[in-house]
Amino acid sequence: MYDLITMGRTGVDIYPLDHGVPLEEVRTFEKFLGGSATNVAVAAARYGRDTALITKTGADAFGRYVRAEAERLGVAGEFITAIEGDGPPTPVTFCEVHPPDDFPLYFYRWPTAPDLMLTDADLPLEEIRTARVFWTTVTGLSAEPSRAAHHTAFAARALAEHTVLDLDYRPMFWSDPSEASAQVGRALEHVTIAVGNKEECEVAVGETDPHRAADALLERGLELAIVKQGPKGVLAATAEERVEVPPFLVEVVNGLGAGDAFGGALVHGLLEGWDLRRILEFANVAGAIVASRLECSTAMPTVAEVDAGLARWTAKGASA
Repeated sequence: MYDLITMGRTGVDIYPLDHGVPLEEVRTFEKFLGGSATNVAVAAARYGRDTALITKTGADAFGRYVRAEAERLGVAGEFITAIEGDGPPTPVTFCEVHPPDDFPLYFYRWPTAPDLMLTDADLPLEEIRTARVFWTTVTGLSAEPSRAAHHTAFAARALAEHTVLDLDYRPMFWSDPSEASAQVGRALEHVTIAVGNKEECEVAVGETDPHRAADALLERGLELAIVKQGPKGVLAATAEERVEVPPFLVEVVNGLGAGDAFGGALVHGLLEGWDLRRILEFANVAGAIVASRLECSTAMPTVAEVDAGLARWTAKGASA
């Protein structure tokens, strides 16, 4: 039994070492493992969790890198498979770095990406059924055959505890927001937890106000709704309680991996059985730590690093 299985996007992040300039002026880059589902698995592995990733890569050097790097970072690679024969290459993603809040992304995933070519034959259904947490993202619903494979996985999961949908809406992967809304609405019937920011909640349930968005998600039958509010912190809601915590402030280097770090920390807190406030505070600090670093996957913090950040946060609050 795995603590966590994630399913979906993977690839290689090509991030600039020259900051504050447009991509055409960047002279040096470094490559990192990337993709939201991949990063969440890595983040949880940093806390000692047994994690696995279900995805596909191209039959190429970057695909070999994805599997080797995932395994090096503690993620089981047995469900990371390469497409057979001719097919699309392993995706790469470029970004620009303009701290504190401008990080344009450039996805090279056309005409499709191998992780959107997942089929039922790629799914370890017994492992999906028994995993303590199963994590999917909205991107995986954006195209066939991945969309159908996700619903096969949901059926195997059968609304088991901690079945998570990361609302992770990327408009460039969809022909129209209404198509995304329809597919997200369908998927929400098969999960117990949803996580997203205000814009993603608008696509999912038509609400941007955090409390109304949380209410709308709970009305779909979810057990836990988490709405990230950027500089205003984060809200978590169940049928019985509602918790908001403020942000943990850092000097931002690259904010792109913060949400995935939050996700991995959320998984850890759920499995530890913590109360909602403790989970949110831990996840907030984890996300902030990654925002203070350039990369995503290899920037994921350890428990000791998050605990140290929490101690500083508590001390500042006590002296305020």
